Amino acid sequence: MDDPSTGSGPLSDAEVAQLLDLLRRYCAHDLDQWEALQTDTPYGPVYVQMSRSLPPGEESDEMFRPF
Repeated sequence: MDDPSTGSGPLSDAEVAQLLDLLRRYCAHDLDQWEALQTDTPYGPVYVQMSRSLPPGEESDEMFRPF
């Protein structure tokens, strides 16, 4: 079982809300043109890309979930 004191396991609803608030603030104040991140997980690597424009070939933002 995951131990909340170690920071492992799924995020609580409050942690997800904090993550989104911090990400929103990062995008507003620190993101210049783009950011490309990678982290390892037990299920393999995860890649995160953020930019101030739609991905190449995309003409609509309908595929994105607002937060």
